[in-house]
Amino acid sequence: MVMLTDRVYLVTGGGGGIGAATGRVLADRGASVALADLDGDAAERVAAEIGPRAIGLHCDVTDADSVRAAVEATVARFGRLDGAVSNAGTVHLGTAWDLTPEDWEREMEVNVTGTFVTARQVGERLREAGGGAIVNVASNCGKVGYANMAAYNASKAAVISLTRSLAMEWAKDGINVNAVCPGGVDTPMLAKVADWLAPRVGADPDELLAGMGPAQLGRKVRPEEVAAVIAFLLSDDARIIRGQAINVDAGDTPY
Repeated sequence: MVMLTDRVYLVTGGGGGIGAATGRVLADRGASVALADLDGDAAERVAAEIGPRAIGLHCDVTDADSVRAAVEATVARFGRLDGAVSNAGTVHLGTAWDLTPEDWEREMEVNVTGTFVTARQVGERLREAGGGAIVNVASNCGKVGYANMAAYNASKAAVISLTRSLAMEWAKDGINVNAVCPGGVDTPMLAKVADWLAPRVGADPDELLAGMGPAQLGRKVRPEEVAAVIAFLLSDDARIIRGQAINVDAGDTPY
C-alpha cells in the first residue's frame, strides 16, 4: 500500500461517488483531505465520517473565485497543499439530435472548464511550493464513447487531452499530472444512466444496472478501487507516469 502520510489534497466532487471514496482512501493512507462539492452539505457529511483530517467545502468548479477560496481554506486548515483530484462532473443523457447548445455548454463548462480551473488554481499553489501532483478523473467514454452521451464523451476526451498538455507544460514546475478513465463504477451516476436507459430498451432499471459491470470482472468496479489508483498516481512512486490517461475499467477499454 502506497502511503501519503502528512500530505494534503483537495478533492472536487467529494460529496459522493468516486470523490467521496477518494477522500476516504487518501485519509486511510495518512493524508488530510478537503472535500469540495457544489453540494457543500454532502461534502461536510463525508468529511465528518472521515474524521478530523477532513473538511467539507462548498465549491463551484466553474467559478475560479470559488475554487480559489476552496484552495485557501484547505491551506488555512492544514497548512499546505500537495495536490488535487479533479473529480467534479456531470452527465447529460440523450441523443445527439436532442442535445441542445445549452446542454452541450453546461457539460463542457463543468467537465472541461471545471477541470482546467481547478488545475490552474491548485497548480499555482503547487508551483509556489515546488511541486505536487494532480489527478483528473476522465472516463473510458473519452476513449471509446457511448450512445446518448455525445457531450459527455467529448468532454472526457478533452480532459484526457488537457491532462497531457498540462503534464508537458508543468513538468518543469515539479507538477505531475495524470488522469484516470473509470468505467462500470458503482456510483449514482451509473445508476442515473441505467434509470434513463431502462424504459427506452424495455428493461428493469435494477436488472440493467446489475449487468453494467465490466465483463472481465464480473461485477461493477467499486469506487474505492478507482481511488486506490488515484492514490498511487498522487504518490512519489508515480513520478515516471506522466500525462497518462489510465484505464480503471477492468479491461473494457483496449487502449
